[in-house]
Amino acid sequence: MTVELATYTEAIADHSARIAAAASAHLDEPIEHCPGWTMADLVQHLTEVQWFWATVVEQRLLERPRDGRPTGIDRSELVDRFVRGSEHLAHVLGDSDQKTRVYTWAPQQQNVAFVTRHQVQEVVVHHWDAAHAAGVDFTVDPAVAADSIDEFLTFSISNDNDPIDPPGTVLGGSLGLKCTDVDRSWTVLEGDAPSTVRFVDGIEAGTPLITGSSSDILLWLYSRIELASDERAEELGGRFRQLCFTD
Repeated sequence: MTVELATYTEAIADHSARIAAAASAHLDEPIEHCPGWTMADLVQHLTEVQWFWATVVEQRLLERPRDGRPTGIDRSELVDRFVRGSEHLAHVLGDSDQKTRVYTWAPQQQNVAFVTRHQVQEVVVHHWDAAHAAGVDFTVDPAVAADSIDEFLTFSISNDNDPIDPPGTVLGGSLGLKCTDVDRSWTVLEGDAPSTVRFVDGIEAGTPLITGSSSDILLWLYSRIELASDERAEELGGRFRQLCFTD
């Protein structure tokens, strides 16, 4: 972990609460970047996701839970059920030893700390979806957003530990990602295996750049927004995002 545990759990609780506030009067609004979903579908999805990971951690599971997923929640109860589940997830994560081994989908990290850190990213991006659909403000702590970028680059790109299958797109260069609101930057480079990439901290002079606030870069990674860049950075950025896992 690169920030305090309390920062992660508070972010999960806070962004979930703001999703609930945005969703309450807008359950029929379409979610632009989740084709076919309404706000109600988004809240249902998050309720199931947060139940899943709370169950994994609370029961110290080493495989996916098979039963109990809260599907088909009545619309009148949906937002309240989501709020209760998000509060429970934050509590479970905050009370758990982060080094405890549990199931995760990441070959590189099989412990509670992975769940805690990744669930921040999950709820932050979907908070943007909900706020965008409801037409309300979205904000995220720059330190939390920058940490989410770092986590994304560690686990959600085609790399030697988890390559894209089948191979296809090749990055074809080096791409810099530079935050304008915090002192964080990264360079994405070709990996050793076909259609893989890796990253290092910092950017060398002359590297094509994607720049923006920490929240904007995170949203760009998830293809929620576009960021202005020169032609070379735009070309590299398009190929890079084909080597990212955002499902």
